[in-house]
Amino acid sequence: MTQLPACVFMTVVLTLTSPWFVNSARADDPPTPSPEPAQLHTDPPPASAEPEVADLPRTVEDDTDGLVSLLGDLRGAVRAFPESVQDRLDLADTLYRIGDLDQAIEEARTAVALDRHATNTHLQLGRLYLAKQEWKHALVELNEALRLNPELVQAHYHVGAAQYGLGNLKAAMQAYETALDLQPYFPDARYHLGLLMKLAHRDREAAGLLEEAAEGGVAKAQLFTGNAYRTGQGVEKDLALAIRWWMRAAENGVDQARESLAQLRRQALSADQSNPKRKEALDAFTRYRETLRDEYPGTGSARAGEPAGIATNRHTANSLAMLLAESYALSEPATNEVARLYVVGLDTGLKSFDRRLLACLETTAADGFPPAQKALARIYGKGLGMNPDLAKAKAVLKGIPKQEMQPILDELGTP
Repeated sequence: MTQLPACVFMTVVLTLTSPWFVNSARADDPPTPSPEPAQLHTDPPPASAEPEVADLPRTVEDDTDGLVSLLGDLRGAVRAFPESVQDRLDLADTLYRIGDLDQAIEEARTAVALDRHATNTHLQLGRLYLAKQEWKHALVELNEALRLNPELVQAHYHVGAAQYGLGNLKAAMQAYETALDLQPYFPDARYHLGLLMKLAHRDREAAGLLEEAAEGGVAKAQLFTGNAYRTGQGVEKDLALAIRWWMRAAENGVDQARESLAQLRRQALSADQSNPKRKEALDAFTRYRETLRDEYPGTGSARAGEPAGIATNRHTANSLAMLLAESYALSEPATNEVARLYVVGLDTGLKSFDRRLLACLETTAADGFPPAQKALARIYGKGLGMNPDLAKAKAVLKGIPKQEMQPILDELGTP
């Protein structure tokens, strides 16, 4: 049997410990797309063109006190009605959520013994075995669920993870393909199938699947799609599209995407103006900014010389996200507007000293973007939304020409 690399292994398994896994243990529908993107901010590590080893699976972070209380109630229900399959499954679910995987498996096994003809009991026990990386036991339970209901999409999906865990790449791919045949809109299945296609060196098919998963909101797929456009692996190389997907992944909290963007910004802001990579990066950010109106439809019209994000401040709820995207993409007018809004806010609900605005300025200033450095020096030096810190204000101006730096230092009253 072929030994498969670890780069995809834990990525496949991680889905098992998502909130969806915990909260839909008895549902027969595939998981919903990822939640809406969070705000962009801060720094990070260069993303490679290959998927990385994910963290070990962890239980879902929940309100511990609430779970302990619920656990007590469920134990009482099981004592009162020991033959209730639903109570056993609820107890197994809650035990899993507090991290007691072994006991969760025992309760799920009891539920299976109480009703061997219920697909949901086998499905939940199979997924718990997956979380424990007991691939063979998981496959037995998932296959039994499929014997009872051959069109159970979730079971096919999880069979893919079990087969991969056993080293059966072809069988894993077939399981994901079956899940997609039954449920075409299933971004997570496309993502995992895309990763396996990548392992099989089917780069073009992998890139297509990963981009479809990225469109469906899968954050890691957005990262890998950006990487593919950066290197031209399976797609035509396009650095502006790489920025687009890294931006989306960064909004979804993927640190590697943030670092890839930071690395590209530093390249674009390099002092070596003869470096062709500097021009390539600058051109890519410009082209990305020109496509932002497609990313944020219904934004209204910008006035002459005005970045689109400023126009949206007058028109739509997408305004802040679009303005931040422009600023992260090295737009000087947008960065100046971010700095202004940080101080004055908006009467449409944006309060002064919003942390998202500050994070944007801090990120691009750290990458050496002069408009952000100057704005941040004023914020630090004057103590806007924080205690004044003249030393920090001077430090953030590092690299700015002295003739541009001095007026700001004079304004702050520091030598």
